Amino acid sequence: MSKKDPSLAPVPPSPMMQRLSPPAGLVMFGFMLLGLVACLWAMLTGKVDLWPEHLGWDGVRNGEITHHIAHELANVPVAKGAADLERAFSWLTVGDTGPRVRSGCPGWLFLADEIRIHPHAQANAEARAAKVVAVRDWLAARNMRLVVLLVPDKSRIAAQQLCGLQRAPQLAGRLQHWKARLEQAGIATVDPTAALQALGSAAFLRTDTHWSEQGAQAAATQLAAAVLASGVAPTPAQSLVRTLLPEARRPGDLVRLAGLDWLPERLQPAGEVLAASRFEVRSEASSGSEDDLFGDSQLPNVALIGTSFSRNSNFVPFLEQGVGASVGNFAKDGGEFTGAAKDYFSSEAFKQTPAQLLIWEINERDLQKPWVDDLPLP
Repeated sequence: MSKKDPSLAPVPPSPMMQRLSPPAGLVMFGFMLLGLVACLWAMLTGKVDLWPEHLGWDGVRNGEITHHIAHELANVPVAKGAADLERAFSWLTVGDTGPRVRSGCPGWLFLADEIRIHPHAQANAEARAAKVVAVRDWLAARNMRLVVLLVPDKSRIAAQQLCGLQRAPQLAGRLQHWKARLEQAGIATVDPTAALQALGSAAFLRTDTHWSEQGAQAAATQLAAAVLASGVAPTPAQSLVRTLLPEARRPGDLVRLAGLDWLPERLQPAGEVLAASRFEVRSEASSGSEDDLFGDSQLPNVALIGTSFSRNSNFVPFLEQGVGASVGNFAKDGGEFTGAAKDYFSSEAFKQTPAQLLIWEINERDLQKPWVDDLPLP
């Protein structure tokens, strides 16, 4: 029998460790007990909802239930405070930005969703394309036209700022393939990728998900040309005057998603100082005629649904400037693929005074996410 290596024998605890172990165990037990009580209190008082609103077998197989429960319990005050401390410690010691945000070149942050590979990616993208086609046909029956605006990933446009980050090869053709699918179905589609790539990194903000004003203007200019070529004359006429405001710090939403926005500014990822624009209406079409009892003639006949991209960096004012008319903005922060569409189609604005032309702004990063059809069409 071979002799055992004495170096592998367990090392007995030192007297100091023996003295510290009981209080350390009590502290850990107290911390766990506090967390349990806080979670039970949140559940009993309805502060958290542990069951997903929509759940299918794919969601069960993909762990959607556990992901949802973890997300809800993370919002319990004690858990959130502990998470904030952990996020700050990880950032200040090793530069970690958490699971939702990725660090690229110095000063650049990216949304992790953009580079995530989803199960059944192609089937999910095809299901979304089929839904857009169904919406186009549904709107056509109501004498409405549809134009789709695609928003390419920040990590695609500002690729030179990725440094150590990698986009998987299967993401290279994601946007073009989906665009081709829509165009094959006869849907007017605007893809500003080339215009944004001409701007390079300047098309997007460093610490924010969204495009900069330069990027928003480039996309809006291309979209305005498509709107004017659609056969719908945008009304009511409107002229905007643009003025440049003094430079000011612009907080980035990726800093918030990384859980670092509560830190002092000097400890956060380096912020951006920008000179934003302000738009003011210079002149409008004259008031409606006396026969226009409710002023419907002065309501925009072009409406926009989409995500926070349509609510940032003055995208809509740039679009209104390009078409020379007011645009009804029904975009929704965090709406993803169908959020704004659901709200708009169920709104009184759509039921009573529907637009003649609907613009649907869609993010590339949402195309291949798990698909649940939550946009029923009557």
